[in-house]
Amino acid sequence: MCGRYSIYESMDNYLRQLSLDLVVINGYDHEQINRYNVAPSTRVEIIRAVPEGLRVDRVKWGWAPFWAKGKRPDPINARAETVVTGKFFKALWPNGRALAPANGWFEWVPDPADPKRKQPYYISSNSGEPLFFAALAEVHNRIQPDERDGFVIITAAADEGLLDIHDRKPLVLTPGAAREWIDPTITSDRAEEIVREGCRPAADFRWHPVSKLVGNVSNQGPELITAV
Repeated sequence: MCGRYSIYESMDNYLRQLSLDLVVINGYDHEQINRYNVAPSTRVEIIRAVPEGLRVDRVKWGWAPFWAKGKRPDPINARAETVVTGKFFKALWPNGRALAPANGWFEWVPDPADPKRKQPYYISSNSGEPLFFAALAEVHNRIQPDERDGFVIITAAADEGLLDIHDRKPLVLTPGAAREWIDPTITSDRAEEIVREGCRPAADFRWHPVSKLVGNVSNQGPELITAV
């Protein structure tokens, strides 16, 4: 995890779910986002705190420090076990905390008889409510995207039934933990505690097989998350 995810409601719905007192200081689209197949290196909405309040920015999914640029594709995920202490994401921790709102994510399960054949699954909350992935981002407040901009989703070890799908899962936070995650006043120790212990358990999620059409990044639409 996680190589594709969906974010298809309006940003107003995700912000309402967070019940934040902070004001969003920049303009954003109030229409349905309708991204059913978010792929790496594409720009997608994230939420982050700034001194004046909150910003909703469309940022490239994938980030690397300047000294690692061009050596390989920019990573899209950061492991919870190493993100705090590792060198690679040092420039983002802890002040780059952000949220990647979503409705669900995809995983591919190899066929036991033929590992080259994989069945995609879609994972979402039992309640149908939005998800909030803990993320780290670098964003420069300019009208045009900056080549340094990007974000990564933090991942944790999967548990219980999700292990049948994949051994990793995004660090999905409850709305309360998500509010805390982007609160600039929390300590680094508390942020680290959220990384270690804040992920919602497998019991909070449901999953089902979906069409292999999701494998093509150009495909979009609700049929990609419909059970087959």
